[in-house]
Amino acid sequence: MGDTNGRAEVMVAEARKAFFVMFAFVALIWLVQLANAADGYDLSRDHGVVPGDADSLPALLSAPLLHWSWNHIEANSGPLFVFGFLAAYRGVTRFLGLTLLVALTSGMAVWLFERGGVDTVGASGLVFGYFGYVVVRGLFDRHLIDTLIGVVMAASFAYLLTVAVPGTPGVSWLGHLGGLAGGVLGAWLFRDRGKRRSASGGGGGEPSATAPRGGTAAPGGAESPGSTAPSGSAAPSGSTASPRADLHKELRDLGLL
Repeated sequence: MGDTNGRAEVMVAEARKAFFVMFAFVALIWLVQLANAADGYDLSRDHGVVPGDADSLPALLSAPLLHWSWNHIEANSGPLFVFGFLAAYRGVTRFLGLTLLVALTSGMAVWLFERGGVDTVGASGLVFGYFGYVVVRGLFDRHLIDTLIGVVMAASFAYLLTVAVPGTPGVSWLGHLGGLAGGVLGAWLFRDRGKRRSASGGGGGEPSATAPRGGTAAPGGAESPGSTAPSGSAAPSGSTASPRADLHKELRDLGLL
């Protein structure tokens, strides 16, 4: 019980940290927008991603902070906060790595494949990256709660994918598609490898089988032939908990049970 409470406290602490990180990030892009609008959007023209222009490569990191209008930043702010929080609540450090990856994949998709000398800016590449990460993260981490969140987000915001395909005027669908690809890639790169090792019996965990009281264990830690495990002994290697038990564990970790 103490271990479960400890995990729940860690998750709540990370969620609180994720909230303040995203609040600060959204506040930052609004402060940048104030300066940008006051300067006639020269920041967007000077620090946007220009296809094929090597001098604009540093803008891969600055472009997500810039926008072309108040409508532009308003459209991005809500989804950015929601998807960013959901992407960050299991670990802010991992989230920062994901943000860097998505900024690079979104910007490089524009730099490599966009046509024309247009300056591309906006946080929508990050929005699509966080969205892709949230939708598939549970599948890679095998967290049932995250899988359910991904299903809900995919069902609720599937319409976002309509602006990740060609045909929407004034919208960099390549930046959206690059961000989405970066989010999915990030879900795989930043997956919870420790949980997988634990599930497979690695990482110094408990032996998968125990000898009965008074019996002897065969070499290598396995039970001797013909022995029977006592009541309450560990499950044999290769067995898995039921999905319902996994879900209950996740809910307990979140403090919902």
